[in-house]
Amino acid sequence: MTSIKIYDVKENKISMVDKVEKPDAEWKKLMSKKQYEITTKNGTEAPGSATFDNVHEAGIFKCVRCGTDLFRSSTKFESGTGWPSFYDPVSTLNVVEQQDKSFGMVRTEVLCARCGSHLGHVFDDGPKPTGKRFCMNGFALKFVPEREL
Repeated sequence: MTSIKIYDVKENKISMVDKVEKPDAEWKKLMSKKQYEITTKNGTEAPGSATFDNVHEAGIFKCVRCGTDLFRSSTKFESGTGWPSFYDPVSTLNVVEQQDKSFGMVRTEVLCARCGSHLGHVFDDGPKPTGKRFCMNGFALKFVPEREL
């Protein structure tokens, strides 16, 4: 197994963890059809279908596939796009950014560093302090309130 460093919010430290690697067929069995299509096949959801608009409490948005901490609710903002948007990840260790040339565009894709799950894309039109808009697929995330961490 390959190990990587990620930031663990509950422990408030950087930890070494094993990468999560599974064949597509196994991911397909473990998730809903929509979650599988988005996270494993680089799909997207319809705007407004899983926006987490009603989440206003303190907590962490985690990867739906492996549970890696991705975004604090305090960095979530209303972008008007119909997708959950954040201006900063929990740690740059927890996400991977790579060029995406699909659909005739050049964008920056965001993946979970631990399992490679497709999360969405990041753009340079977000609010201060980072100016970034991590435009994520809601079906790629799960929210855990702070009291349950």
